[in-house]
Amino acid sequence: MDIKNLTIKEAHEMLISKKMSVLELAEAVLKIAEDTKDLNAYLEIFDDVRAQAEVAQKMIDEGRATMMTGIPVAMKDNILIKGRIVSASSKMLENYRATYDAGVTKKLREAGAIFVGRTNMDEFAMGGSTETSAFGVTKNPHDITRVPGGSSGGSAAALAANACLGALGTDTGGSIRQPASFCGVVGLKPTYGSVSRSGLMAMASSLDQAGPFAKTVEDTEIIFDCIKGHDPMDSTSYPDELVNQKEFKKPKVIGVPVDFVRAKGVDPRVLKNFEESLEAMKKAGYEVKEISLPTLAHGLSVYYILMPAEVSSNLARLDGVRYGYHADGANLLEDYMKSRGEGFGREVRRRILLGTYVLSSGYYDAYYGRARAVQEMLKRDLAEAFKEVDIIATPTAPTPAFKIGEKSSDPLSMYLADIFTVPVNIAGVPAISIPCGFVEEDGSKLPLGMQFIAPHFAESSLFAAGKDFEETQK
Repeated sequence: MDIKNLTIKEAHEMLISKKMSVLELAEAVLKIAEDTKDLNAYLEIFDDVRAQAEVAQKMIDEGRATMMTGIPVAMKDNILIKGRIVSASSKMLENYRATYDAGVTKKLREAGAIFVGRTNMDEFAMGGSTETSAFGVTKNPHDITRVPGGSSGGSAAALAANACLGALGTDTGGSIRQPASFCGVVGLKPTYGSVSRSGLMAMASSLDQAGPFAKTVEDTEIIFDCIKGHDPMDSTSYPDELVNQKEFKKPKVIGVPVDFVRAKGVDPRVLKNFEESLEAMKKAGYEVKEISLPTLAHGLSVYYILMPAEVSSNLARLDGVRYGYHADGANLLEDYMKSRGEGFGREVRRRILLGTYVLSSGYYDAYYGRARAVQEMLKRDLAEAFKEVDIIATPTAPTPAFKIGEKSSDPLSMYLADIFTVPVNIAGVPAISIPCGFVEEDGSKLPLGMQFIAPHFAESSLFAAGKDFEETQK
């Protein structure tokens, strides 16, 4: 079975026509998952995959199949699956078992998808390389000396290694799109509120969004159609009637924020590839228009104030008292300090401290209040830009995948890798990363990604432009 080139759509057709069974597909994926264990993409491969395959096969035999029935998917380790350990790749929650299914898990389960296992990630989704995981770094399947990106690096690497046919990740500032770029797969960050956040371990609640990884834009759309929709368990979930009001309009005009794209620190090879990709879109009938969006340049600064502030608040519940890692001290305060000091890694502690600082008395208005004001400006400027263009294009990441350990001692350098992705989360709009070629480095072919950004609830525009772009790459 050629799993490498097998898409979700093709697998679905083969399963429905009985050219293969769900168990045969599951066994083939499990074998690859076992053979690629050295990548450390999966933290755990589930022991009930074959039992899940039987349930999916029954759905197909009884004519109740959906597009996702029998499709093996990988789940990021911060998405709850009832009865399974979900640790957010942290020592703090190393043995924590989920007591209920996340909203996205429930939808996939009802559709008959097969959960292969839980994937490695940066601890509590804090990082851009999967190096902050308490359980070791994940390696990039294209070059095992390099990172797969983060924080959803395990999901992207598992898919790139063909150890699943699709995967779920979460994206707070680029954590789906950047690993998708580094691993040469498609990654979608949906509109905030279009996919349930119930049962996702919150890092920054106003920015987090679950989304799919897949091999093609069409497969990404299939997973998105399965997991989207209103969830009464999530107060930030939009009503379906509001989402469905968005009328589909075939995108024709691509806006390029030239000053932003040519910012300092962007690899010249990335820029060259980006220009070539735009030329390909012109040949496909698109108009490319230069636009000015100066507020995008402030996106990173805003993000690294708002996000740690929410991190500080969200992780306060992990105190070693109610659940999670516990260390004994001489008194209650020492219990608390030791539990958090030993249970959290360096990057998590750094962000908690930073967040607590920007929210503290005397600094709240100077930092947090001002960041919120700039966030509103960025949202307004993007809304204005979408009046003259249908979608906006940028590279997904300023560089190809970097070496493991290369940026570990320089947090600011690591944060700069999010320059093109964070404005999307700050504005709450959808964006997709699509493979757009390779660069040669140290004898390895390293993937690059192209990012398309659309207005709120215009995922259909991203899929339409993405499919056209894929055609130019053939």
